[in-house]
Amino acid sequence: MVRRMSAARRQSSPSPGAQPPARSEVPLDASNGGTAVVDAVGRIVAWTPGAEEILGYPPAEVVGRSAALLLADPGDRVRAMAIAEHCRAGAGWSGVVAVRHRDGRRLDMRLRVSTSFRIGGDECFLISAWEERAQWAMGQSVLDGFVTRSPVGMAVMDMDLRYIWLNDTLERFGGVPREQRLGRRLSELLPGLQADIIEDLMRKVSQNGVPVTDYEYLGWSWADPHRQHAYSTSFFPLVDADGDVTGVCYIVLDVTDRWNARELLAMVNDAGAMVGSTLDVTKTAQELADFAVPRFADFVTVDLLEPILSNEGQGTWLTDAGPAVTESTLRRAGMTSVREGCPEAVARIGDRVDSIPPPHGPDLLVNGEPILIEVLDPTNPQWVSRQPARATAIRQYGLHSLISVPMRARDTVLGVTTFFRSLNPVSFKPDDVLLAREVVARAAVCVDNARRYTREHNATVTLQRSLLPHTLAGGAAVDVASVYLPAGAGDGVGGDWFDVIPLSGARVGLVVGDVVGHGISAAATMGRLRTAVQTLADMDVPPDELLAHLDDLVLRLSEEEPANDVPDPFRTTVVGATCLYAVYDPVTRRCTLARAGHPPPVVVTPDGHVSFLELPAGPPLGLGGLPFESAEVELAENSLLGLYTNGLIEAADRDVDLGMSRLAHALAQPGLSLTALCAAAVERLTSVAQPDDVALLLARTRALSVEHVVSWNVASEPAAVAGIRNLATRQLEEWGLDELVMTTELIVSELVTNAVRYGTGPIRVRLMRQSRLIVEVADASSTSPRLRHARTTDEGGRGLFLVAQLAHRWGTRHTSEGKIIWAEQELL
Repeated sequence: MVRRMSAARRQSSPSPGAQPPARSEVPLDASNGGTAVVDAVGRIVAWTPGAEEILGYPPAEVVGRSAALLLADPGDRVRAMAIAEHCRAGAGWSGVVAVRHRDGRRLDMRLRVSTSFRIGGDECFLISAWEERAQWAMGQSVLDGFVTRSPVGMAVMDMDLRYIWLNDTLERFGGVPREQRLGRRLSELLPGLQADIIEDLMRKVSQNGVPVTDYEYLGWSWADPHRQHAYSTSFFPLVDADGDVTGVCYIVLDVTDRWNARELLAMVNDAGAMVGSTLDVTKTAQELADFAVPRFADFVTVDLLEPILSNEGQGTWLTDAGPAVTESTLRRAGMTSVREGCPEAVARIGDRVDSIPPPHGPDLLVNGEPILIEVLDPTNPQWVSRQPARATAIRQYGLHSLISVPMRARDTVLGVTTFFRSLNPVSFKPDDVLLAREVVARAAVCVDNARRYTREHNATVTLQRSLLPHTLAGGAAVDVASVYLPAGAGDGVGGDWFDVIPLSGARVGLVVGDVVGHGISAAATMGRLRTAVQTLADMDVPPDELLAHLDDLVLRLSEEEPANDVPDPFRTTVVGATCLYAVYDPVTRRCTLARAGHPPPVVVTPDGHVSFLELPAGPPLGLGGLPFESAEVELAENSLLGLYTNGLIEAADRDVDLGMSRLAHALAQPGLSLTALCAAAVERLTSVAQPDDVALLLARTRALSVEHVVSWNVASEPAAVAGIRNLATRQLEEWGLDELVMTTELIVSELVTNAVRYGTGPIRVRLMRQSRLIVEVADASSTSPRLRHARTTDEGGRGLFLVAQLAHRWGTRHTSEGKIIWAEQELL
C-alpha cells in the first residue's frame, strides 16, 4: 500500500513511555513510499518493491530477518516495542524513525504502523514508510518581490482604514503615488471609485472577521481617466498572535475584459428580448434605436430602404442588390438620442436620408463590413462636400465617434444602423464593433420577419376585401350598414365574412360567417363559402337546408386535402366554420333564421327593447351528420337586426356574455343613423387591437304596405286567364305604370297559362310594386318549369322563353304548399 501524507500533518501520540519524535520545523515532501509486513517478534514477512527502492535491500536480504537490523539508532529498539504495544491496543501510530540504507546512509523516514492483524495464526503489523525531504524555503527577498511585483494589487489598511502598505500593482491601478496614499483613506484619494461602499465592506470585515471575496464594481482611476474599468476585490482580516484583528488586507484584480465580455453577452441577450416585440417594420427599427441609447451609444439612427417601408414590404435580394440599392432611397425608420427631441438628427422619421459615411457608397449595404470611425472630424472635406448638414450637426453637438453597420438578413438588403457617441467621452473601440454587429444582426432578422409578415398580411387583407361585398343593397326589405375590421397585425387576418343577398318576392337574405384559422388559407376558404351561399340563396334554398349543403361542402373540401405532411404555403386547408343565415320577407314581416355554431343575432325593437333571439344552436360546419333547424320570428317595421362574428363580443376581455351585454347596450343608442350606429358599436367594443377579425352587419326592417301589394285567386281553367290579365292591367294603371302594361299582360298570361296547364290548384297571382315590378304565380305542384327552345314547326312551348326575354330576371322557388314562378321588371 502506497500513500502520501503532508509533512505538516500532526503525528499520532505513541503509547506511554515512548519518546515521540520532534516535529520538523521545515516543510517536508512525502514521496517514494514503501511498505513492509512485520510479525509479532519483529521479523519481516513481506517486502514491497517500493521499500526496496527506498532502502536498497532486495527482498531476499530482509525477508525472514529482524526489522531491528534496519534501525539506525540501537535505542530505537525499545521505542519499537512500545509502538507495537500501542498498536495491539487498537490504535495505529505514525512518526519519524531513523533507518539505515543498504549503502550505510542514515535516512529519516516517516512511518505509519497499523493496528495488529492476523495472517493465518500469526499476529502482524503493516508498516508504511516515506522518506522525509526538506521543501524549498522562500527567502525574504523572493517573498518581497512576489508581493510587490504581483499582477494583483494588494494593500494593508489599519483599523481606521488608512493605508499602511501597498504593492506596485495597486499603485499603478489607481494612478496615485505610494507616498500620497500612505496614512490616507481610499475615499480621500479616489472618490469616484465607489470608495464609500468599499470602505463599508472593509469596516465590516474588521468588525466581524469574515472575509469578503470577489466583489466586482466599475470605476474610474487617475491612471486611465478616460476609460471605465471593472475590478474584482477581496477583503480579509489581519490577525495577531492573540487572535485580535489588527487591520484589513485587500487584493484587487482588473477584470475589465471579463466584465466587458459578460456585458456583451448580456446586451446581445437583452437585444433579442427587447427588439422585435411586434411584426411592424418601423416599430422594430425604433426598438433597436431605443435599446442602444444610452447603454451603448448617445445617438442612434436606423435607416431602411424605401421598399422595406412600403406597404408591399418588399426587400432587395443580394443577387439583385447592385442596381436596386443604387436606385432605392434610404428613409429614416427610427432614431433615439440622449438629448430630448434628437436635435442631432438632420432628418425626421420618414424623411429621405443619405446616412452612409463618406467615402463609402451604396455598395456598403451589399457587401461592406461595419465602419468604425474612432475620431470624427467634421472638417473632413468629404463630409463637408457630401453631407454638409451632418458635418454641421457633428460639430455642433460634439459627435466624436461612429459605428455604421449594414443591415442584412436572409440574403436581403434592409438598410443601415449608425451609432454615435457625444456625451460619453470614450470613443468606440474594435470590441464595440462586435457588439454593434451582433445587435444589428438580430434586429435585422426581426425587421425581415416584419417585412415578410407585412407582405403576407397585406396580400391576405387584399384577398379578403376583394372577396367581401363592395356594396350592400337591401332593396325594399331592409336598410343595411356594415363594419369589417381585420385582426391586429400580430394575429393574422381571419376568415370572417358577411353578405346581403336579394331574393325573389322582395325578400332579402342576410348572412354572416367565420372560418376557423387565420391567413390566406382562411380568406380563400371564406371566398369559397360565400360563393356557395350566394348560389344556394339564389336557388331559394331554405336556411336550414342551406346550412346542410354548406356542411357537406366543408366536409368535401376537407376530404380533398392531400394526405402529406410537407408544408405547402399555397394549399388551402379547410378546418371548419360557423355561419348564420336569415331570410326576411317585407310583405309578411317574418324572418326565418338558422345558425351553425354561430352567436345568436341581436334584435332591437322600435321602442328600444334589446334581445338576442333564441335559435337552435346547430353544429359548426364541417362536423357532418348532424341536423340544422330553423326558426321563424315576426319583426315589427323599423326593427334592428344585428348579425356579428365572435371577434366583436370577445374583443375586450374574451368574456362572451359580457361582450354580448356590451353589444346590446351599444345598439340601444337612440338618434343615430344606421351607419353611425354600426361604426359606434364597433368602436365601443374594440378599443384595443383585437386578436380576431370583427364583422358587424345591421339591417333595419321595412314593410311593404297594402298599397304596394295585390293578389288574386285564379280558377284552374283556361278561361280564367283573360280575366286575371284584365285585373293586372287595371292595377298597373292605378299604380301609374302604363308603360309596363303590355309586357306585364304577356308575362301574366304565360305564367298563369303554364300553371293551369301543368300545375294543380289552387292558383294565386300576386303583384308587388317596389323598386321593381314583381309578378308571382303560385300553384300546388312541386314540378319546376323548364326553359326550352321550340322548333319552328311547334305550335307552343315558347311561353317561358318569352318571359325570360321580357323580364329583368325570373325563376322558381319552392314552398311548403308547392312552388312559385316569379318574374321581375325594371320600373321605367
